[in-house]
Amino acid sequence: LVKFDFLGLKTLTVIDIAVKLIRQRPDANGDDPFDIDALPLTDLATFALLQSGETTNVFQLESQGMQGLFKELKPDCFEDIVAAVALYRPGPMENIPTYCEVKNGQKPRESIHPLIDHILQETQGIIVYQEQVMQIAQVFAGYSLGEADLLRRAMGKKIKSEMDAQRERFVTGAVERGVEKKQAEFVFDLVAKFAGYGFNKSHSACYAVVAYQTAWLKANPPVEFLAASMSFDLNNTDKLGLFKQEAERLGIKVSPPCINRSEALFGVAEGEVLYALSAIKNVGRQAMEHLVELRNEGGPFRDLFDFARRINPRLINKRTFENLARAGAFDALNPNRAQVLASADLLLGTANVAAQERESQQDSLFGGDSGVEAAQPSLPAVEAWTPMQRLTEEFNAVGFYLSGHPLDDYRAELQRAGVVTYAELLKRTNSAEKIAGTVTARQERKSKKGNPFAFLGLSDPTGQFELVVFSEVLNSARDLMQPGNAVVVGVEIDRTGEEVKLRAQSVRSVDDAIKDTGAGLKIFVDTPEPLEAVRTRLSEKGKGLVSLVLMGEGGREAEIKLRERYKVEPQI
Repeated sequence: LVKFDFLGLKTLTVIDIAVKLIRQRPDANGDDPFDIDALPLTDLATFALLQSGETTNVFQLESQGMQGLFKELKPDCFEDIVAAVALYRPGPMENIPTYCEVKNGQKPRESIHPLIDHILQETQGIIVYQEQVMQIAQVFAGYSLGEADLLRRAMGKKIKSEMDAQRERFVTGAVERGVEKKQAEFVFDLVAKFAGYGFNKSHSACYAVVAYQTAWLKANPPVEFLAASMSFDLNNTDKLGLFKQEAERLGIKVSPPCINRSEALFGVAEGEVLYALSAIKNVGRQAMEHLVELRNEGGPFRDLFDFARRINPRLINKRTFENLARAGAFDALNPNRAQVLASADLLLGTANVAAQERESQQDSLFGGDSGVEAAQPSLPAVEAWTPMQRLTEEFNAVGFYLSGHPLDDYRAELQRAGVVTYAELLKRTNSAEKIAGTVTARQERKSKKGNPFAFLGLSDPTGQFELVVFSEVLNSARDLMQPGNAVVVGVEIDRTGEEVKLRAQSVRSVDDAIKDTGAGLKIFVDTPEPLEAVRTRLSEKGKGLVSLVLMGEGGREAEIKLRERYKVEPQI
């Protein structure tokens, strides 16, 4: 009987979603739909991507070790991918340098024996696959394929009695073909060494096909591939945050969720990834599919009251509505997110009345065919959130900073203060750095000795990371380490292979860390009225130069540099 193992790979689902998105392109050929299984295995863009090592989210090839291997290997054919998948395991890894050096012409290929050198041609003279072991036994020692399979299994199990019997059979068969006994014994020992960890080529080739397909998707239609990857991890905000960073690196825009543009899953439009409505926390996929269906049937929502009158309030409850507002899904209808949030009860009340009317099949007093619409009540007068508040609320609804980051405005000042980003820290080799971040979480624990310590989650524009804070620093800076606070942390760095661990040595507020960086400010005014507001904001002395530019009629200007120096922060 033949046994089949079926592996459930999430990557196959990602590829399937990507293919459907590609077929939905405006330029797609419906008569000849895109076929992922018909890809040529010689695409130059795909191999350029693999050679660059930028293989994040490419099946089997996304670890830092694999990225380094592909930079060194410089693959230019499909067989190189097959070999890389087989070699990157304990044991065979010792052959990677030789494979790469021979492949790139830095070292001559060693001959084992003229009878079998052609079998190892595609793997640079190295025995990599179990199938090669069987071929060598067949060609070199006259084994049948059935016998060769028994040899492969014996070598894998390393049972001495079996190995002794196989050695005698192998050497005898080779000598009968004109090979010297010593040479035959040498080849047997060499084959036995490699067969112990030889990989099944057909297995490696299957994985290489999926790896090539995902690399092709990333290199050619990267927007669809990114949207498909994000759709699969719809409810994993950590992964979605990483995909957002990858999109920024690739220059792909991820548009914030929009009630009139986004789908329930991640979509693609005009070269952008449309953020999925269902990826917002606590909204539910069924409810978001309901919204998209309403939009497809009755056209885009005209305003918040049109939205309220059309929805099913059983599916769109208050928590759903509020998280949509926090995430910015209603920005196209009303950019004041604070006002939208404050209007939740009013709008959901409207939704309930409209739903009751639909159920009773009665028209409102001014409904029906009269052409007259009932007057809409006014929304509560609420001041818009500050940029920091807006981002904090968005973070709570999405799980990461989507439309910006609280530290974006501090970037120049932080650089002047010697602070690095998390991405820069990973690339450096220093044992200590200063790094800034917005606190996302703090979990306090006690050591076996009873001393308090904490795991601190931080976010900066390049990613999210965690560090450990021991008792001395924790006790002195606990108040600063509240979620939402922006801090600069001096860290000690432990690097073990690909793993990086951070320990806090000091914690300061961002404002305190940049107060001496000497940032300047130039303020343009065309009337006297704002001067009092300017004066009240410039209340603290510092190192920043400030000048006023008075704009007069006819384009005339006069610049006045203030005598004092002030503390100039992004909030000002």
